[in-house]
Amino acid sequence: MPLCVGVSFKRVAKSFWFDPGGINLRDNDRVVVETTRGAELGIVKVSARDIREDEIQAPLKRVLRLATDEDLEQERQNRDRAKSALITCQEQVRSLELAMKLLQAEYSFDETQVTIYFTAECRVDFRQLVRNVAASLQCKVQLHQVAARDQAKMIGGVGPCGLTLCCATFLTEFAPISMKMAKDQSLFLNPVKFSGVCGKLMCCLRYEHENYVEAKTRMPQIGELVMSPAGQGKVLDLDLLKECALVQLIDKGEELTFPASELKIERTAKCSDCRGCSLDDLRTDAAEAATPDSVQNVVDDGSAINQASVEFDQEDFDADI
Repeated sequence: MPLCVGVSFKRVAKSFWFDPGGINLRDNDRVVVETTRGAELGIVKVSARDIREDEIQAPLKRVLRLATDEDLEQERQNRDRAKSALITCQEQVRSLELAMKLLQAEYSFDETQVTIYFTAECRVDFRQLVRNVAASLQCKVQLHQVAARDQAKMIGGVGPCGLTLCCATFLTEFAPISMKMAKDQSLFLNPVKFSGVCGKLMCCLRYEHENYVEAKTRMPQIGELVMSPAGQGKVLDLDLLKECALVQLIDKGEELTFPASELKIERTAKCSDCRGCSLDDLRTDAAEAATPDSVQNVVDDGSAINQASVEFDQEDFDADI
C-alpha cells in the first residue's frame, strides 16, 4: 500500500490523495502539489498513512514542496486578481443583459486560468461573455454553473438553527435527502418547515435518520392496540427520541405515557393465542403490508458542480457550450 497524504484545495472541501515524495508533512501544512491543471497550492488535511490501491485515483500525483513565503504571496495576489476578474465579468454580464448571478472567481496557482462560478434559473448562452472576459483578462476563462446547495456553500450564512451553515462549516460533499426522511422523523410534511437557506431540504435531516428508523422497529405504531401496565389502550403518539408512547386507556379514557419496553402489542381476534407478545416478537413486515405513502418521495441529490460549463481558450474563440 502506498504512503499518501490527504490534501484539500479549499477550506471546506474533499481531500485528495498525493504522494508525499519523502517530505515530512503534518496536518495543516501548506504545500504545492502536482495536479492535472498544473501546480496548485493546498493544505494537508490528512497526515501520511498507507492507503489501499482502490482508494487512490490513478495516476497518483505528488507533493512538489512545502509552500514558501513566495508561494503564499502568490496566493494572496491571486485572490486580489480574482476579485478584479469577478468585477470585470459582472460588468460584461450587465452589458450583455444576461440572466445570471456571479458567485465567485478563482485563479489557478500559475495564473493561466480563471474559473468563475455562477447560478442561473435557466440555460444561458454565455459564449460572447467568455470571449469578452478572456480578451480583457488575457488568460483562459472557464465558467461553471452550480446548483443551489453549492451556492449556499460558497456564500455561507446562518441556518434556521442559529448556527453557521453545515455546508460552509464541515460538509465536504452533499448526500441525497428525501421527504421520507422527514416523515420517518415525525416532522410536519411541509417542505417549507425544514428547508434550508438554499431552498432545498436541510442536510441535517440525514444526520440522525438511521437512529429514528431503528427506534421505530422497537416501538408500536400509532393506532395499534397495546397492553400497558395500566391496562389495554390505543397508541396515540410516539416520542422516538425517548422511545415512549402516549397511550389512551380503553376502560378509563386516560392518556398516559409509557416506555416502549413496557408495552405489548395486542394480538388480533384471528390469533389463537391472546396472551400478548413482546414488541420484538411481533414486529414483522407490517411496513410492506401498509398502504403506500401519500407523500411524494422527492429526492434532492445535491448534485455539485456543473449543470453547464464551458472552457474557453483565448487562441480559440469557438467555445463549445
